[in-house]
Amino acid sequence: MQEITVRVLENAPLCTGVCKMIFELPAPVEGIACGKFVNISTGDGAHLLRRPIAVCEHTESTVTICYQIKGSGTQALSRVRAGDTLSCVLPLGNGFWLDEGERRVALIGGGVGIFPMLSVLSDYAGKGKHFDTYFGFRTKAAVCMEGRAKALSETLTVVTDDGSYGQKTNAVAAFFADAASAQADVILACGPLPMLRALKEGLAERGMRTPCYVSLEERMGCGIGACLVCVCKKQGAHVRVCKDGPVFAIGEVEL
Repeated sequence: MQEITVRVLENAPLCTGVCKMIFELPAPVEGIACGKFVNISTGDGAHLLRRPIAVCEHTESTVTICYQIKGSGTQALSRVRAGDTLSCVLPLGNGFWLDEGERRVALIGGGVGIFPMLSVLSDYAGKGKHFDTYFGFRTKAAVCMEGRAKALSETLTVVTDDGSYGQKTNAVAAFFADAASAQADVILACGPLPMLRALKEGLAERGMRTPCYVSLEERMGCGIGACLVCVCKKQGAHVRVCKDGPVFAIGEVEL
């Protein structure tokens, strides 16, 4: 974990209510990986807390993040321009990983939860993995990064809640409809809690014992485990999503 000043290369709308930012690192940073996140300043003096945002893609010299504009902090972040500098703490959290024997991988993303899934695709592309990817959005206007996901996946299914693009369903239901043929060795998922609950319940109902890991989307304060804003329950104990996660085995956490 390092606190550094990064230079913004790009910050522009990606789809309705979501922006994509690429920033340049002053020097290579060890440990940036899929499923981890950064804590980045908003670019103005009115918001003291940085915003936690998942890594979407990264190179030795750049990091790409995508974020939803929800409050005044992310609104301020959306006004940052190329050439501006921001304070950033990274990498944070424990990310996704794939073992050697986990060859067939199912990725399930809902809403902004697709971006950690893209980080997995980016990190493991060309490394002998077969990806079946399922992305769900509220409506056609929210669909984004489809081309990038399609380029890195063996199969990609995109659905919407209202049926305005693709089938009218959600990403979890789309996965279960295809689970028998996908034959995943491991399942990775990120999205809102109702989506993750449906995934956990669906696995239990079907008696599926496929290993499944989820990234939790919790509100955070400090991002380093000090403020206890983002606690959740893991096997009866309280854990910090920012420090002990955000990735957990789905059977370990209460959703």
